Amino acid sequence: MKVFVAGASGAIGRPLVRQLLAAGHEVTGMTRHEERAAAIREAGAAAAVCDVFDAEALRAAVAAASPDVVVHALTALPPRFKPRSDYLAATNRVRSEGTRNLVAAASAAGARRIIAESVAFFYEPEGSWVKDEEARLFVEPPGRFAAARDALVELEQQVTGAAGLEGVVLRFGWFYGPGTYYDRGGSQAEETLKRRTPIIGAGTGTFSFVHIDDAASSVVAALDHGAPGTYNVVDDEPAPLREWLPVYAEVLGAKPPRRVPAWLARLVAGADLAGAAIEMRGAANAKAKRELAWQPAHPSWRQGFRDALVQS
Repeated sequence: MKVFVAGASGAIGRPLVRQLLAAGHEVTGMTRHEERAAAIREAGAAAAVCDVFDAEALRAAVAAASPDVVVHALTALPPRFKPRSDYLAATNRVRSEGTRNLVAAASAAGARRIIAESVAFFYEPEGSWVKDEEARLFVEPPGRFAAARDALVELEQQVTGAAGLEGVVLRFGWFYGPGTYYDRGGSQAEETLKRRTPIIGAGTGTFSFVHIDDAASSVVAALDHGAPGTYNVVDDEPAPLREWLPVYAEVLGAKPPRRVPAWLARLVAGADLAGAAIEMRGAANAKAKRELAWQPAHPSWRQGFRDALVQS
């Protein structure tokens, strides 16, 4: 199968290209940077150097690859996880304008399916602590998350509503493993080692993680499995902040995380981040396992953290 990967040099793009090639697919990886194209070619794929916002060049690049499936793994996240008011601005643009250009290019090239990256941690904080794909996304997220929610909704609607294409959206949990914020060299690890990642309030905010290799394997599975629609791609064990953070700190060799009252966290970090630490919902993966014929090789962050951090 011919596969065009937009975002081939990113955290998920790198293992995805490797897995696609290992499965025998013909891969073209897109990146904005010529120096990153060299690594794509060294892995055994063809490389296309292109900016997603250059609609004409993008259309030509996708047409040249003549793909059966286009994968949208594009983000523009900064190297450090340090949310500010503009933290997600560039990625929001990728998810709205960039998605529009990529869908148009995939359609023009005659692709059969488009698979796009979304997230599984923007569910409305109501009711059960673990949500399936039928649950509603944040209705009115606070502060800096409002624009991010709107961009995600736009991405998902553009992909699943694309005329003539099978649109599949994979809602990924929090990435860990090589090249992620939670890797030993990542910013979340650094902050945890410095005891700057506290348990806020009761620490009830529920996280769903996924190892970066498992996220990539779900894309490979979705090439020819699953009806168009949305799928949560997470491990088997959603867990509250108060449960997973001490384990993560221990594996890193850090001191136990501090505990901070919710009112203080709201003053220092903002109501949106403090609220997420208390109210965020996790995600259920039954649909992805059933319909994509996908199984995470790291079914729980408990062992997954140890495997990833010991190896790094």
